[in-house]
Amino acid sequence: MIASVRGTVLTVALDQAVIEVGGVGLAVRAAPGTLAGLRRGESARLFTTLVVREDSLTLFGFASDDAKQLFELVQSVSGVGPKIALALLAVLEPDDLRRALSAGDTTALTRAPGIGKKGAERLVLELKDKVGAIGAGATGGGGANGAVAGAPWQEQLVDALGGLGFAAKQATDAVDRVAADMQDAADPTPATGDVAVLLRRALAILGRSR
Repeated sequence: MIASVRGTVLTVALDQAVIEVGGVGLAVRAAPGTLAGLRRGESARLFTTLVVREDSLTLFGFASDDAKQLFELVQSVSGVGPKIALALLAVLEPDDLRRALSAGDTTALTRAPGIGKKGAERLVLELKDKVGAIGAGATGGGGANGAVAGAPWQEQLVDALGGLGFAAKQATDAVDRVAADMQDAADPTPATGDVAVLLRRALAILGRSR
């Protein structure tokens, strides 16, 4: 098991990063918020878990060990694979996911692409009494904060939402709403915000529009 990786970030794409460890470039799948905290040419550390399938070996990375444990835990539920587990952590911070499972908040859970009402109810039923065993968020060196400024942040969010399975128009409309809300709040440029926060705002808007 590859429990964590530390090395130089070679590339950052919409759904994965390549981190060079000991001269070997490792492709690591991660949520958009985690990827937003990585910078090419800089050192990063991610907590990781290796998902083994008959035809593939996929390494998933997380900014905290807590997120990694939740990723592994939710996959213990029948019908929940790594794609849905990662989508949950893209929509909800670890503490928020734990809180939703403990409180039976199926509305919050269904904000994740691929999770319907029945799936959310099954997650609550099977995990409600287990999430308390997961420790509260220890953070890793990679971080999940990345400053974004100007028009490019909107394109970045649209791409991230597309990677989570939303249609282009849905993604664009949600990001436009986020931009409008920021203007109404007299904060038109998110130079001090991070893309993970902005992504959660867009996902909340998409959740309300269902």
